[in-house]
Amino acid sequence: MTEAEKVAAIEEIRQLKAKYWRGVDMVDGDLVRSILAEDCVLDYHGCMTDPVTGVDFMPQMNMTMTGRDSWQTGNLEKARAVTVHQGHQHEIELTSDTSATGIWVFTDRFFMPEGAPFSRLTGYGHYFETYEKVGEKWLLKTTRITRLWVEAS
Repeated sequence: MTEAEKVAAIEEIRQLKAKYWRGVDMVDGDLVRSILAEDCVLDYHGCMTDPVTGVDFMPQMNMTMTGRDSWQTGNLEKARAVTVHQGHQHEIELTSDTSATGIWVFTDRFFMPEGAPFSRLTGYGHYFETYEKVGEKWLLKTTRITRLWVEAS
């Protein structure tokens, strides 16, 4: 890969992650699925657990989705929560011409409907991911979330 090709690959991966977060926040399953590898593995176990207190604020999120078609928006729609994800400070490493790893710092906020056990949740942590290039397109292959802090009020 030339330096220009490496820069272009990293930018495409950055764009696919932006689409992922926008798709989640807008409850747009088609957009999220458009950036997933067909055989992706999305591990969300512990994604809403505060590592300091051990409190799991949303145990229903403890799941692994396997395969592009496993991504469904039903849980988000049923929860009626508004989410806002902000990701930055990416570390993307191209491990070959067709594979890459990434670490993203992120903050997410959940604004819950009336009657929920809490009205707001804010989490801070990292996404650890792998990507693969299929044809001319980079896709998300695996993801795992770790938390530094989760707070709810």
